[in-house]
Amino acid sequence: MTIHYLTTADDPRVADYIQLTDVKLRRRREPAEGMYIAESSKVLRRALDAGHTPRSFFLAEKWLDGLADVFAAYPEVPVYVGTDAVLEEITGFHMHRGAMAAMNRPAELAPAEVLNSARRVAVLEDITDHTNIGAIFRSAAALGVDAVLISPRCADPLYRRSIRVSMGTVFQIPWVRLQHWPGGLDLLREHGFTTAALAPGAGSLSVDGLSAMNHEKLALVLGTEGDGLRPETIAATDLSVRIPMRGGVDSLNVAAASAVAFWECRPRGAVQPGFVIPGQKR
Repeated sequence: MTIHYLTTADDPRVADYIQLTDVKLRRRREPAEGMYIAESSKVLRRALDAGHTPRSFFLAEKWLDGLADVFAAYPEVPVYVGTDAVLEEITGFHMHRGAMAAMNRPAELAPAEVLNSARRVAVLEDITDHTNIGAIFRSAAALGVDAVLISPRCADPLYRRSIRVSMGTVFQIPWVRLQHWPGGLDLLREHGFTTAALAPGAGSLSVDGLSAMNHEKLALVLGTEGDGLRPETIAATDLSVRIPMRGGVDSLNVAAASAVAFWECRPRGAVQPGFVIPGQKR
């Protein structure tokens, strides 16, 4: 491996890691430059296991031994090492989760690639909180969701906080950013999905009632943190669904609601083989 010791925060070779705490900057910059940041040793290993390719590694010297096998597997990828003070000056925060890696973004998937073999799909409208995005992906991966579709205004699943909260499951479940909304729901119908909006209100079906229908292909549509789904989105779906509440509570956090719905509406019977993202290691 090639180790480069950093002596100043102005080193141009580590520009990928500058100002990681500036959310607005990173949200623009990372997709435009075709990269993302994998934060923590565990997360970067999961990114590599998913077949993603590293641009560089970035860490304090004390973490070198623990990742020696990774560096040996990618001898052409530079390893940048610095003191805690230098690394913090570059990134804007104290690194305490081990190493980071700047990774090349994988090629975008086409909707048909993920929908052809899917039975359960989550559809996210305008969810802008990276923590919620990460938590939803983690629940989706754990509870039998085969793919995630996100509206044009949703937060980036490959933003480092989303990745970290998801514990790297954003790498194992395929996702697609739709170009049109709510027109993108038509793609689901074309692939035989029943669409169900999580939207409490008059005429909404209880989630356990939806589960009892055991649709062969079902897409659960979840709305933004504040106002929920847009009226036009609800009108464009086949069903409206609610999670029954007690104690005067009228709603759950969208990440919590997603976990309840994913579990309750999991497909019954034989489980189909999971989708394999092109390039992903089995």
